[in-house]
Amino acid sequence: MSEDTDPKKSPSKPVLFKSLLSEGNKEKALELSETILEESRSLEDRNFEEEAWIRMERALLGAIEQEKVGNELRWCVDRLASVNPGSPLHGLALLNLASWHRNSNERMMALVTLADISSDAGHPVDVIGLSRLESGRILSLIGDLEPAMRHLWMAMRGLSSSDMPAEAVVCAMEWIDIALDDVDPDSPTMDKRIVDAKPREKPGVTMVSSNPADIKEAVELILSNALKDVSGEKRDDIGLILDASETLEETQWRKAIEERINEIQDSRLIEVLQS
Repeated sequence: MSEDTDPKKSPSKPVLFKSLLSEGNKEKALELSETILEESRSLEDRNFEEEAWIRMERALLGAIEQEKVGNELRWCVDRLASVNPGSPLHGLALLNLASWHRNSNERMMALVTLADISSDAGHPVDVIGLSRLESGRILSLIGDLEPAMRHLWMAMRGLSSSDMPAEAVVCAMEWIDIALDDVDPDSPTMDKRIVDAKPREKPGVTMVSSNPADIKEAVELILSNALKDVSGEKRDDIGLILDASETLEETQWRKAIEERINEIQDSRLIEVLQS
């Protein structure tokens, strides 16, 4: 049994720090982070990875001046790239840096940063999936829908295979929201589009039709999750299922929802189902 899980021993400071954050105790977590940072810089046993991790956490928690956050996150990425490239923590650092770029309205820099997360670099599947989800969202925002759909599809597949079903459903929803605008049975499947994709010099404004088979796959993923509990006053997932049912004339999806109408709380859906 490791030190972190042995009930006879006090939890390590990093574990305690994470626990404080999960409890919402930001003030005590920041106090503890100063100790962790100081210890990680010990000349006798310097821990570069732990130093990068705690500096990243402190930057995200507002422990440093706002104008210095970007440089601090970049330092963390560079340090982790040198001591443990391709690790989950390195991938997380890249995700955080990309998020900072996006929030700073630097979408191209965010895309460049997210592109550094890959299987070739050794990053885990779940981190790659999250990076593709974020890339898809950014590309969708700028109207570059063809690569946006590819990224969202890859994210859906990756997160489905890495025990992140909720996040996979989110990917499927965002993909379908684009896909239903243009459906063509002669359109290449997403798998083929991904295989045939080639690098481009720069993003553009692109449109692409979707294949009904892909829509069915995405709907089935959303439906299997939605039917676990159809309550809730805002159920966009069920709304997308009904839209897809009408577009593809797949009545079984609507029927599956209609059978649970007494449990549905979203007034918009009730109105549609009763019409």
